[in-house]
Amino acid sequence: MGDEEQGENEVNDNGDFRLDVSAQVLRDRACGAMLGLSIGDALGATVEFMTPREIQAQYGVHDRIRGGGWLRLKPGGVTDDTTMTLALADAWLEHAGGARGDGQDIEIPDAETCARAFDTWMRGKPVDIGHTVRRGIVRWRLSGSAITVPSDDAGNGATMRCLPVALALFGGAPDSIVSATLAQARVTHNNPLTDAATLCVIDMVQIALRGGGQAALMERARQLAIEHPLFEFHGRRVDNPSAYIVDTMRVVFQGMAAFPAFEGAIIDIVNRGGDADTTAAIAGMMLGALAGQAALPRRWLDALDAAPRAACIAAATRLIERSPGWAQIERQRLIKA
Repeated sequence: MGDEEQGENEVNDNGDFRLDVSAQVLRDRACGAMLGLSIGDALGATVEFMTPREIQAQYGVHDRIRGGGWLRLKPGGVTDDTTMTLALADAWLEHAGGARGDGQDIEIPDAETCARAFDTWMRGKPVDIGHTVRRGIVRWRLSGSAITVPSDDAGNGATMRCLPVALALFGGAPDSIVSATLAQARVTHNNPLTDAATLCVIDMVQIALRGGGQAALMERARQLAIEHPLFEFHGRRVDNPSAYIVDTMRVVFQGMAAFPAFEGAIIDIVNRGGDADTTAAIAGMMLGALAGQAALPRRWLDALDAAPRAACIAAATRLIERSPGWAQIERQRLIKA
């Protein structure tokens, strides 16, 4: 068994999944995912809506968290990708109960709970908010319905904020993961392409948390492209992506395929411009889970604003420690003892 295949789940005699990862490593990977998202967000925000040619002319290769951009962020500042993810994390931490280990008894925040969390976040005047997200929250305020109607708008907002689901339900039942994913998505997005991409990203984060490796991540990306050919990422390079989820995921997958390590992939992705904060945030959560907090570039961690950095670590720690997978690991430890 090669290094990239370590961490796969095995089924014991009771039918439970055995997780070949320690609690310490799992916590490090969860924090790596949340911090990786925030790093990608902060780095990409500087060049959001710029073309690759404009980025090259102004920065050469953009590889430093420096703030600025169209939002005029202070160095280390983050955008809605990070803050809305933290808002969803708050919904889970305030609502979800304990874990038994199979995911069946997890109290999943419903769409109404998520809508309230997003409304509180929006009332806090975030530095940025996407049009589809704003429209969904305002619709909930006016109509009282937390479920948006099916739409051709296949945006990336439901995907950029999905990480709390992956952490809170790590090791959980697949149907619980699908229910939780769609509950948070439906407040603002209702499109099959967005749904498929969001479920894929959550699956990829959880593969990384288990230690599945880069090859396993890219195999899951290929599965998405087989199921929905619009996501095919081989062939022509995608630059200057919009918020259309197909553009977003093709850029993410191309960067991850070309540069398996966290730093190289994030630099490649942000220098493609367009919706660079979101593309880099999505890649950052997956590759951050793969690398773990300890392996993230120190210069980027140090450059993050202290408040969101601390909030990311706290949220990731609390979410993963409530997950069914964490409970399963603790039971395994007690059995061995």
